[in-house]
This record gives sequence, structure tokens and C-alpha cells, in this order.
Amino acid sequence: MTIGVFYGIGIGPGDPDLITLKAAKILSQCRTVFVPKARATEESTALGIAGKHLHPRADIRELVFPMTMDKAKLRQSWIDNAGQVAAALESGADAAFLTLGDAMLYSTYIYLVRALRDVLPGVEIITVAGITAFSAAAALTHFPVGTGKLPATIVPTSDDLDELRRILQRKGTKVLMKIGRRLDAILDVLEETGLLDGSLLVSRVGMDNQRVETELRALRGRNSDVGYLSIILVPAAEEEMTS
Repeated sequence: MTIGVFYGIGIGPGDPDLITLKAAKILSQCRTVFVPKARATEESTALGIAGKHLHPRADIRELVFPMTMDKAKLRQSWIDNAGQVAAALESGADAAFLTLGDAMLYSTYIYLVRALRDVLPGVEIITVAGITAFSAAAALTHFPVGTGKLPATIVPTSDDLDELRRILQRKGTKVLMKIGRRLDAILDVLEETGLLDGSLLVSRVGMDNQRVETELRALRGRNSDVGYLSIILVPAAEEEMTS
């Protein structure tokens, strides 16, 4: 039995032109494409970005990964979705999975691959790197993520604000990802630590509704419409840059 190759395609942050040449070539040839969704009733953001690069007769299959903190539900969704991918590969067809940004940075793809290897041991998996949202945001705003020997800290924010305070005390730049509904709380901590001024937020970078905000105080109370697909870039202290 011939088993197809599974491709994990990082499609970048939102601009279809930021998809790599390698990713575009694979997508133009692959006839089975899996796209992630948070809910069955919504459109796939990833599909909207990559659509123009797909084979004209591509078979688009949606995989629902629920937005939940329930570990049992998450684990079951990975297993169920891995089963669907395995079934396609066992038919002999190659298949691609679209994921925002880079496939190996805080991506659902990572968990899907782990589950797929359990379901289909020995499957060939090829992962294609993608441009991260923070790289695109940094280029857009001319924000130096790393300079000299200063460290750059890249973290997904959490509800543990004490941990966020500790992170913000580190030297160098900080990239805060997965802002979401925590926006107001994060703004409070940035102000408390004296880092609100000079920081900037980029939301939905590369998409039609992209937003860049340098006056972060104006964002208070905007969790629902600004926090989703947003990152905050926190610069290094001025004395660190000149030392």
C-alpha cells in the first residue's frame, strides 16, 4: 500500500504574497488540502489567505479545532482530525495542511502531527516554514526585534500576570503573542512596568483589516475586536540599546 506524503504548510501571517515559493509550488500541485477552523460555522482564515495558490481542482477538507481549554476535548479533536488526514493519505494521495504563520511556532499543526504519527506510524511528513506574524509586523513598523547581543523574548501571553511581569523585566525586546481577551490586562501591566509608551500593537498583519496602533491607551475596552490575531512589540530600554 502506497501512503501519501503529508505537507505542513506555513502560509505566513495574512498577505498571500508572503507565502514562500516552496509553499506555493506544493499547494499548486497538491490535490487534497486540509484547512483548520475554530468552529464548523465559520470561514477558514487560512483558506482565504492561501486560496489563490491552490490547485484549481483541489479537494478542500475542513478540520475543526475547538477553541477550548478542556484538554480532553482538545486531545480528542487532534485524534479525530489525525484520523481524517490518515484516511486521505492511506488512499495514496498526498495531502497538505494550511497553518497561519510558521508551522512550528505555537501552531495547531504541531499537535496534529504528533497525533498523526500515532495513527499512521512511518508516514512521511514534510514541513514548510512560513513567515511569522511578528516578523511581518516588525518589517511593517521598522521594529528591530534583535540588535547586537541583546536577547529577544517571544512568548504567548497567559492569564498569569505575575509571569508576564517577570518576562517584561528581562533585558532586550519582548514579543507578546496571543493577546486575545487579555488585552486590557496586558495594557495594565505594561503601564505598571513603565513599558506602555514605546510599545506598539499590530493586529491582523497583512490582512485587509490590518491595524497598527502606537498609542496603546486608546485600545482599552477593545478586547473583542482588537485582541484577536494581535501581537504587541515591546522595545528594549534605551539605555540597553546604547550600552
